[in-house]
Formats: sequence, C-alpha cells, structure tokens
Amino acid sequence: MSDLEKRNEWEKEPPQEKQLNLSEDDFSEKKQEPENEEEATIKEEMEEEQPMLSTDDSEQISPDKEEIEEIKATEQAVASSSEEGRAFNNQKGNSKAKGFFSLLAAGIFGSALTFFTIPHTDLYNDSYDKLEKQVAELSNKVESKTGAITASTTSNTATSDGTVAIADMVETSSKAIVGIENLQQQQSNPFSQESSDVESGSGSGIIFKKDDQYAYIVTNNHVIEGANTLEISLYNGEKTEAKLIGADALTDLAVVRIDAKYATDVINFGDSSTLRPGDQVWAIGNPLGLELSRTVTQGIVSAVERSITVNTSAGDWEFNVIQTDAAINPGNSGGALINSSGEVIGINSLKIADSGVEGLGFAIPSNDLIPIVNEIIEKGKVERPYLGVGLASLEEVPRMYLQDLPNEVSEGVMVTNIDSNSAAAEAGLKVQDVIVSIDGKKITNSTDLRKYLYTEVKIGDKVELEIYRDGKSQKVELTLTSNNTIN
Repeated sequence: MSDLEKRNEWEKEPPQEKQLNLSEDDFSEKKQEPENEEEATIKEEMEEEQPMLSTDDSEQISPDKEEIEEIKATEQAVASSSEEGRAFNNQKGNSKAKGFFSLLAAGIFGSALTFFTIPHTDLYNDSYDKLEKQVAELSNKVESKTGAITASTTSNTATSDGTVAIADMVETSSKAIVGIENLQQQQSNPFSQESSDVESGSGSGIIFKKDDQYAYIVTNNHVIEGANTLEISLYNGEKTEAKLIGADALTDLAVVRIDAKYATDVINFGDSSTLRPGDQVWAIGNPLGLELSRTVTQGIVSAVERSITVNTSAGDWEFNVIQTDAAINPGNSGGALINSSGEVIGINSLKIADSGVEGLGFAIPSNDLIPIVNEIIEKGKVERPYLGVGLASLEEVPRMYLQDLPNEVSEGVMVTNIDSNSAAAEAGLKVQDVIVSIDGKKITNSTDLRKYLYTEVKIGDKVELEIYRDGKSQKVELTLTSNNTIN
C-alpha cells in the first residue's frame, strides 16, 4: 500500500483522541500539517538526488550558520515525531500511523529545504544557461570536424599591398597575344603544276593598336618573311587571315593587320628605359607552335643595353637588346616581354642556344621599336639613307681578292655589288673597292658602316668615303638617297 493510499484511509478513519493519548490542541495541530507533507516528500527526494547546487566550477551554495540551526531544529522535530509514531505503532500496531508520521517527517524536512533553496534559484538558472551554452558550442565544434571538407575561396584580384595580382595581369595581357602561322606556297605534286599553302613556320604577335577598321599586330620580320599567307590565331580560338603592312629586315620587325572585329583587347607599350637588372618580367608566346599557345614564363632582367650582332636578310646588324633569363623558345619570337604592370617592354626575338648555355634570351626594347612600328604603319617601310651597295667585311673575303691592299690595311668592307640607280653608282664606286672610313670615322666591318648611316646621318646628307682601289687610297663624295625597296 502506497503512502498516499495510507493517508486517504487515515483521513477516513482518524484514531480516537484517547487512543492516541494526545490533547485536543496537539491533535488539531497534527491534523493541519498533512497538507504540506506531499511537498516535503518531493523536496526530500530532490535533496537526496542533488544535495548541493553549484553556480560554477569553483563556487558552491552552502547554508549559513542560522540556516544550519534551523535545519537541526527541524530534524529534532522530525525525530520527535518519529518517536511518537513508533510509540503509536508499538501500542496499536497500526501500519496506517506509520505512514502518517513518515509523510509528516518528509513534509517538515522538505519545507525547510524549499525555504533555503528558493532564494538561490536564479543562480541555478544562470548555471544551467552556462552549461547549455557550453554544450551547444561543443556540438558545433564536433559538427564542423565531422562535416564535409570544403575548399576555401580566395580572391586573385589584388595582392596584400593593393597591386594587381600576377595571374590577373597575365590573363589580361594574354588576350592581346596572337599566334601567327607562316604559310608558303609549295608544289604539292612534283609531276603537276598544282601548288598549295603549307605551313613553313610559326611565331607570336602582339595586338597593340585598334581603330574602327583594323587591329594592328607587331611581330618579328623573320616570323612573316617569305609568307604567301599569314594566318592569325586569336585568344578566343578564332582564326583569320592577316595582311602585311610592312617589315624592316634590319631591325627584324614587321606589322600586319586584321579586321577590327576579331580583336577584343590591345596591350600598351611601357618605357623600357626604366628597366634595371633584377626587375621581374614575364614572357608570353607560343613556344613550339600553337599547341602550347600563350605559354607564360617568368624571369628577371639580366642586363640592359646589350649589343648583339645578328645576321639578317638585309645584312649584319648590331641589335640593342634586353637580356632576360625568362624561358624563350622557338615560336616565342614576336611575343611580349611584359613588366609587372602588364605593359610590353620588349619583343622577344632571339636566344643563344648552345650546349651548356641556359637562360640567355633577348628582346628588342619597346623604346627602340615604337618609332619603327609607327613609320611602318605610316609609310609601309622604314626609310633610311641608302648607298646602294652590297658589302662584305674583309675577314669574310678570300685573301686572293686582297692582294693589292697595303699591309697596314686589315679592316674595312669590300663592295660586292652596286645598284645601278643608287648614289654609289652615280659617285663612281666599283665592285672590289674597299671602304675604310666615312666622314673620317674608321670602318672595321659592314655593321659599323650601316650603324653610321642609319644613326648619324639622314637622307639628303653628303658623306665622304675613303676607299682603296687597286691598292691606292682615294676619296669619294656622294649624296645619300632614300631606300626605295624594303631591306
């Protein structure tokens, strides 16, 4: 039988006053307390399960001295009640009385516990909130560790110091770099007269100017030389045919044009005179053909104002070039050498390829090529003072042709042919004449003569040549004319 059932039966059949041996006042007092006994029982059970409350890891709630004394008094009252209950059981042996006093004791003790814990319920709630928050944070950590792994997205638009990111700069610049295929006419069948255009070589080019009709591309002369057709491959994969505007074999530069609708982007020229050894540069082109189009290689400026003598179809010429260790390979010719601002500061033109040689590439500086490119667009060619002679340096001439020269003459150039309509023909120059000076400046080879003509004098100027003919020295004066063919 439960305590509640015992209580109900007790209320139905209360014991006689004389049986309990209690006064009326005592009985009345005991009769009024059962209303709190259920509360006491519940609180007692709570106390047994959680005897001490904690607000944090270090602080515990404990009753003060007065509260302890009140609890002890309550316990004594409970003990007294228990003694009375036992006396009653001994006298009557009635189990109902035992249940009553058990409920009575629990009610008194529970009331005391409630009295002391209620003032601290806010602390309990705060402690619970903190615990709940900690559980939630721990749960989130666990979920983040056990969830799907995702990539972190970063921006490539700018570096930490606000400058343009290399990848973005290269991507923008690459849109103005094109591939050029040199198609030359070849006889497809040796037993017939039929011929077709066959790829003879390929290179790169740069779209540097655009107007309403045309887009202009600069490249090397040796990329387009001898072509019957020029095919341009653009950044978006489209192909179109280009028309040659003009070329300058001596400086190895050429300009072609395409319809403006094919060009989406152009690239600007930078000031090559500001370059210093150690500056970072990037080469963009099509090494080994269009299969590797717009390959980007990185390097530094190794040196500036290098002089490299190159044999061109117009003769030997001393190039002023930028030296770089950025990888340059066949097919890169005509491509861009750009600075960190994405500006073209050179046209990649040549490299030294030899066993044991690495990182020796050369580019024509932008400041040298801009005047030539503008002149080609305007006139279709580069006009220079023109002698009208073919030349060979003395070290290239067999000794049998130099037998009449005095022993002290070991440097100079020999005339190998003469244009009949040139200033040289009018001045009476002959084949096998040896030129040793011009305007008093000593000439050691053909490059020296061309350099003087193309940099020190202009069309219409008079120059004086010192020559040896049949072993004798003489002076010849002539007026320079313009070249009327593309050199």
